[in-house]
Amino acid sequence: MKVVTNRIVLPRGRRASEVASFFAQMDELSGRMLEDLRGATPAALAWQSKRGHSTIGMLLLHIAIVETFWTLVAEERYSPAALRRALGVNVDDDGMPMPPAGAAPAALRGRTLAWYTNVLRRARAYSRRRTARFTRADLDRVITRTRRNGQRVRQNIRWILYHMLEHQAGHYGQALLLRHQYADRRKKA
Repeated sequence: MKVVTNRIVLPRGRRASEVASFFAQMDELSGRMLEDLRGATPAALAWQSKRGHSTIGMLLLHIAIVETFWTLVAEERYSPAALRRALGVNVDDDGMPMPPAGAAPAALRGRTLAWYTNVLRRARAYSRRRTARFTRADLDRVITRTRRNGQRVRQNIRWILYHMLEHQAGHYGQALLLRHQYADRRKKA
């Protein structure tokens, strides 16, 4: 019988092992997510279960945008232009938040899993490169920012890295649910 081994291996070149651990966990999660989505067609990635609901493609792009966004916030360098330069897409290209009866962004129709994988990899490479210099002391540094609605929030960098991980995990679950719904819908047709 084949032995299955599961390990989280810390990447080298990090000043803080805790940062390396977050990225090793995010890499593991990304690998599982992309494996679970393997074979998804552009139609499946663009399928909207109901107006106002996200598509798998929207979720994948959103994961990449948010990871890059939070990396820029941690560096205290966020602006929409900085995100565009880092990732090659705009902060709102994922169509989120979507109005209750909104349609998925037309610009995402026909996009392949390879296209989304490339954007996710660019986001991860950017985040990995920009956080490699963080020290253990940096993780306790508090960032204060103002949300679009005017609310002021404070987060330390450790929370930001945690949020990047938990954000991806939540949307990974949504993407799997949509994939199952899409397959079930096609079976019933």
